[in-house]
Amino acid sequence: MQKLKKAIKSFLIKNDLEKGVQQNNAILIWEQIVGKKIAKKTDPEKVEFGVLTVKTESPAWRQELVFKKQEIIDKLNAELGKNTIKEIRFI
Repeated sequence: MQKLKKAIKSFLIKNDLEKGVQQNNAILIWEQIVGKKIAKKTDPEKVEFGVLTVKTESPAWRQELVFKKQEIIDKLNAELGKNTIKEIRFI
């Protein structure tokens, strides 16, 4: 299993894909970062060029999350690596 893991990591680095994969991990850890309550009201949809797009249940939730945006970015980057997520766009 370790050989496979190394081979995949080597492939990603060689083909300059590692950062893209790392960015998309933000979607996988979203609930862990924001908690169950916020995760139930949101849906992280995609990451492009360091911008995470998150669909919200309502304009009220969107507004609330705008105030927490930097805190969420900081928590995501603490897990994913420095400057992986540069911005969050709530829609």
